[in-house]
Amino acid sequence: MRSDRLTFALRENSLSLPDAGDILVLRPAGSDNLSALPKARLTVVQGMRPDYDAFARLGYNVLPDLPQNHRFAAALVCVPRAKAQARALLADAASAVGPKGLIIVDGQKTDGIDSLLRDLRQRFTLSDTVAKAHGKLATFQPGDDLMVDWRAKPLQLDGGFQTLPGVFSADGPDAGSALLASHFPEKLGNRIIDLGAGWGYLAHAALQNAAVKEVHLVEAEASALTCARAAITDPRAQFHWADATSFKLDRGVDTVICNPPFHTARDPDPALGEAFIRAAARLLAPHGTLWLVSNRHLPYARTIATLFREVEELGTDPRFRITRAARPHRAIP
Repeated sequence: MRSDRLTFALRENSLSLPDAGDILVLRPAGSDNLSALPKARLTVVQGMRPDYDAFARLGYNVLPDLPQNHRFAAALVCVPRAKAQARALLADAASAVGPKGLIIVDGQKTDGIDSLLRDLRQRFTLSDTVAKAHGKLATFQPGDDLMVDWRAKPLQLDGGFQTLPGVFSADGPDAGSALLASHFPEKLGNRIIDLGAGWGYLAHAALQNAAVKEVHLVEAEASALTCARAAITDPRAQFHWADATSFKLDRGVDTVICNPPFHTARDPDPALGEAFIRAAARLLAPHGTLWLVSNRHLPYARTIATLFREVEELGTDPRFRITRAARPHRAIP
């Protein structure tokens, strides 16, 4: 869909790229087709590891964070669903291109592009809007307004935690994670993986157990892992920027704790949560245990029963299901 708008805008001269200079692309999805843009001039910035890997495999110059002290001729901002994150990306773009650089804003209607364009029109002179494939594209030059007030600002939470715009549960601990932490046993295991660790709430809870020797925080979103690093300074914590579904360690661990995601876009995708559960079974030692929280409507029971010899549901919360699953089968489907 993004490719349709870019191709149309370039063909119809609604979008004219600078003749020279590097072009920054902020937060494109791994499935986005950027072939309408000059590949040799592109720097893709994507902090979500699976999407980062997708562009790396295609041979793009891709980075997890915005490069510092590099001036770009233009920047394409791929609008995310979180409005605060979208604003922060636009501020990053303005800083990267400078007053006379070109900023291209592109997003889906379902991700709030209309609202964002209205906000931008209050500050800038925007080009005519290209509306196509259920989304919109427009351009502007920031001039002297580099949108400093829209830059990402860490939100400080109780307990020494911090979050950034766009990370999961940025306003505070997710209710499911809090419920899971309340069910942790006294003997949680020596070696633990927090699979999909986010900004570190569950890992921090596990580290309160003095018997724990190491906790591996595995998180695909670089900004969330940055938040976790800032909050957790315990030397037993190890941080991994990785796709949880393909993460590997040298040997199995005693325990996996997990509040898996179940959205890849706006619609629920139970297959993503199931992929986390399969990864957990693969990462556990033969005696290991998975401690899992999930929304009650998600159909994980059959997958868990297939992967583990012992399965126990704990608690009676009407929203969430706490599952203890132990002794994974060695032949993981």
